[in-house]
Amino acid sequence: MTFRKYLVLAGVALFASVGDSMLSRGMKDVGSVSIHHLQSLILAVLNPWIAGGILFLLAFFAAYMTALSWADLTYVLPATSIGYVLLALIAKFVLHEQVTLLRWLGIFLIAVGVSLVAGGPALTQTHAAHEQAPAETELASLGGER
Repeated sequence: MTFRKYLVLAGVALFASVGDSMLSRGMKDVGSVSIHHLQSLILAVLNPWIAGGILFLLAFFAAYMTALSWADLTYVLPATSIGYVLLALIAKFVLHEQVTLLRWLGIFLIAVGVSLVAGGPALTQTHAAHEQAPAETELASLGGER
């Protein structure tokens, strides 16, 4: 895997963690909102923390789509699960939330699970073969040999 692909996976984890943290911070400022009061939701989006969180989550979505374009979901999701650790650290030290021992244990188990799947292939063989087939077809149509 290339450095650029590692950077995309890191972006997925970082953008999601920062975006979610900013949304949490903003919603603590805004207070309770209801889907039945559309005006309160629109006003909430105008909060700088929430607007920033939305921008980070849009960046997350773009990076996530990019990662899914070259790797399987079963690879991308565990590979970016380090974001759970990052999110817990942000919640604890930036947002000053209580993170219980049970939550830390759950985060530790996620990290162990990530390490177990991190060594696997990013793309399943059947998917990889399917991706190569159009290129081989194009080569054959040009009269080239394999």
